[in-house]
Amino acid sequence: MAGRGPRRGGPPLAGPAVNATGGPAHYEIRVEGVLDSRWASWFGGLQVVSEGEETVITGLVADQPALHGLLAKVRDLGLCLISARRLDIGQGGKGAPS
Repeated sequence: MAGRGPRRGGPPLAGPAVNATGGPAHYEIRVEGVLDSRWASWFGGLQVVSEGEETVITGLVADQPALHGLLAKVRDLGLCLISARRLDIGQGGKGAPS
């Protein structure tokens, strides 16, 4: 049908190396405010460390739905999300690669 954009029937949006749910990966989530390590269980056992006026939550996340669940918990606590990033394999939640 004329007038339709090229997306109809075109290639999928995800590239060949991306699957529907993603796989396990290490993530770092930074939020405003200070949470102590007692919150680790609330965040599925991820590492929770305060850095000044921010809290850094790091660790292995099973897949994209699990990541979205963590971000929902950040929202539910009323925390301001600063960043969420997937860490390179060498980083593993410990900062810069060794």
